[in-house]
Amino acid sequence: MAIKLGLIGYPLGHSFSKTYFTEKFEKAGITDQSYENYPIANIAELPELIQSNPELIGLNVTIPYKEQVLPYLNEIDPEAAQAGAVNTIRITRTNQHLNLKGYNTDIYGFAMSIKPFLLSSHFRALILGNGGASKAVVAVFKKLGIDFRIVSRNPSQGQLHWHELNKDMIRHFPVIVNTTPLGMHPNTGDCPALPFEGIDDAHFCVDLIYNPEKTIFLQRAAERGAVTLNGLTMLKLQAEKAYEIFMTE
Repeated sequence: MAIKLGLIGYPLGHSFSKTYFTEKFEKAGITDQSYENYPIANIAELPELIQSNPELIGLNVTIPYKEQVLPYLNEIDPEAAQAGAVNTIRITRTNQHLNLKGYNTDIYGFAMSIKPFLLSSHFRALILGNGGASKAVVAVFKKLGIDFRIVSRNPSQGQLHWHELNKDMIRHFPVIVNTTPLGMHPNTGDCPALPFEGIDDAHFCVDLIYNPEKTIFLQRAAERGAVTLNGLTMLKLQAEKAYEIFMTE
């Protein structure tokens, strides 16, 4: 039987997954697997989607459902549970019993993508945004022993509000990671409200956005001398890790 993989999120105009996996299957000569986009307007549509697609064995999860999907899962991998966000679901059906297990391959993807760039001076970081995408970054920084603060429009205890940022504070955090959708296609003119004059050549600035290739955030950071990285490497790495889970679990 042909098997199906897919992506849930809303909207899905920004997604690269379908193209990536379709090309992967074509290059490898795989004809019994396909990858589809499932733009569901509400996470409550997930059970019906799975029931009506019996060939579906795996789903990737993107904005805005990385946290909202948790109550719909039967099992959660410990790393994903600790992070509080899931971007990969393995679907198994045995004797009419349906089991959904959640994973977070963003953690692996982010860790491996930043590894070649990290210096001993990169021991403190600012994480811009506190949504589902930020959870993987938090998990990685905890693992690596990198001290971090989260910046949010609605900060929880211990987090910072955007208006608290100033150039002296920015100098204090040599790593800055944008996990917000600010600057993502089609709103490429948007940019996190940072005091960029605090950024210099000691900074490493990462944007989880991959489209456009260089957001205004990364452009402005690079102009100040920072080393920059977009989200494409992370995306490819997490996709391959997710595929491994789909096919070998």
